[in-house]
Amino acid sequence: MTTATPKRVFFYVQHLLGIGHLARASRIAQALAENDFDVTVVTGGTPVTGFPGPKIRHIALPAITSGDAGFSGLVDIDGNPVDDTFKDNRRDLMLSAFRESKPDIVIIEAFPFGRRQVRFELLPLLEEIALKQPKPLVVTSLRDILQERSKPGRDEETVATIKQYFDRVLVHGDPAFARLEDTFPLAAEIADKIVYTGLVAAPPPARPEEQFDIIVSAGGGAVGNALIRAALEASKTIGGKFAWALITGPNLPQSDFDAISADTPAHVSVFRFRPDFASLLAGAKLSVSQAGYNTVCDILRAGCHALLIPFIAGGETEQTVRAERLAKLGLAHVLTEDDLSPENMTVAIRAALAATAKPPHSLDLEGAGHTAEILRGLV
Repeated sequence: MTTATPKRVFFYVQHLLGIGHLARASRIAQALAENDFDVTVVTGGTPVTGFPGPKIRHIALPAITSGDAGFSGLVDIDGNPVDDTFKDNRRDLMLSAFRESKPDIVIIEAFPFGRRQVRFELLPLLEEIALKQPKPLVVTSLRDILQERSKPGRDEETVATIKQYFDRVLVHGDPAFARLEDTFPLAAEIADKIVYTGLVAAPPPARPEEQFDIIVSAGGGAVGNALIRAALEASKTIGGKFAWALITGPNLPQSDFDAISADTPAHVSVFRFRPDFASLLAGAKLSVSQAGYNTVCDILRAGCHALLIPFIAGGETEQTVRAERLAKLGLAHVLTEDDLSPENMTVAIRAALAATAKPPHSLDLEGAGHTAEILRGLV
């Protein structure tokens, strides 16, 4: 008996500020690999140890990142503005990788709903795919809550791009919690292409080897310094009754990390990154964090109490929407970034620690596995 040739997947992901997009894409890619897909992940952001993970062929394009928290410009890994020569080189490298991969499925993370900054390479890719015979299946991989757009015509342009180039829009969310039309007004125009996968959470974690009562995390760390600082001061006020872990994120500037490390009391441990983050949450009384997609999925999986401080710099709205919905379900406490201070952080942490048991939830957290099943069915 012959074994069927694995379907080949070409998965593009560009993270610009935090590591959330890369982490979610890596979870999906891992699930695809475990379901007998041959997966190539093409990344375009700064390298992050551990991603995209084992069993994955990884092609790293010359890295670009956001020039600031408002995503107003692109810079290279040395902080230099990206010019046309740099863009042309990246485009050619990516197209070469696509041709070599000969995929059955192309997954593009976020675009065209986001990542317009890299359309200089994605539109040529989509044009080349459109000419292929047979043509690969083309899907966009999308989180459940989108950033609100203020520029006229942007949503119409997104719809036109989806209709021209994409076969499906995979929304990585539970429609009982958030539907695409809640944050994308023209979703009805592409309703025939939308498929909900469930939230992409990591598998249930192993029991933690270390125990901390309060886990404070700042995602990638590029914009989490104020959160970590406020929590550090709160830890001093609340005292040594609880063991704390401050996880700053790999992108926090070294000078800030050193200053925080030098200022910690004995009951507080400071880390840049913990690969066992999900396990630590499973053993914690409280998580204090921003309200990014992946962190919230880890919190929901762990079942610990949560205090969320949604990221709002540059007019970001996505985390606020997520945090407010979780609060309405009784699944989180919320402290706004505008109200963030050591005093308010102390009050909010004490309130969260004193809260009664969280209500159970039935949100679908198996989006990675469901994505593999959906793509298997489509091809």
